[in-house]
Amino acid sequence: MDKTIAFFGAGNLAEAIIAGITRSNIVSNEQVLVTNRSDNTRLDLLSEKYGVQCNRNKEEMIQEANIIILAMKPKDAGNYLNWLKDHIKPHHVVISVIAGLSIEQMEKMLGEGIPVIRTMPNTSALIGQSATAISKGSYVQLSQLYLAEELFQTVGTTKIVDERDMHTITAIAGSGPAFFYYMVESMEKAAVEAGLDQETALELLTQTVIGAGKMLESSGENPEQLRINITSPSGTTEAGLNQLMANEFDKAVKACVNGARERSIEITNAQK
Repeated sequence: MDKTIAFFGAGNLAEAIIAGITRSNIVSNEQVLVTNRSDNTRLDLLSEKYGVQCNRNKEEMIQEANIIILAMKPKDAGNYLNWLKDHIKPHHVVISVIAGLSIEQMEKMLGEGIPVIRTMPNTSALIGQSATAISKGSYVQLSQLYLAEELFQTVGTTKIVDERDMHTITAIAGSGPAFFYYMVESMEKAAVEAGLDQETALELLTQTVIGAGKMLESSGENPEQLRINITSPSGTTEAGLNQLMANEFDKAVKACVNGARERSIEITNAQK
């Protein structure tokens, strides 16, 4: 299948995906078309940085492309979809990376027969380390689903999921990197307050996070067992964990995930 990809939206997540696609050479840079609502400076930057084609003529982009990636802000999605329904054809594949916008809503707005795929990557796509969930709509053929997998595997790992799980996946994978960054921020501040210089603290914390992730990936152990393995009785790790437990860390993390999930549901409901 010939692949010409039109991005509607040019923010950080769109750039992350563009970076992966162009880095992988899955299509030529000239086959990646990008537009946004009004920021010409942003389009110029992407054109210069990745060699993609930026265009203000949306009708022309639709005619050239067979893959349409919706990467605008949720508040702008309705206007784009209303415009798109008058220009899209059944040979197009629509792939959304918009949090909270359901397949049913997109199919309803675009009309019968349009293949719609919903995805939830994260900004680690910029370095090829995203965890991307993918759900398919009613009119999606297997070849089109595999095409979406191929595209998003250029920016990390993919997992095909039931769409009903997307709100939770948005919370843990879409928003998840920010939660880990916040944890690192807090640990960095504690280390600096204890007298360690900031550069050293961040360098050691960064490698610690990388190492923990690699252990989760390759050890074959679940996170509970990995925690137990390094928690000696009456040791330093146990002392730290006791403070997390005393301060209801587990409860705070669950509230964090539930808060993000509920916001995803609110965004979906607001689109109805």
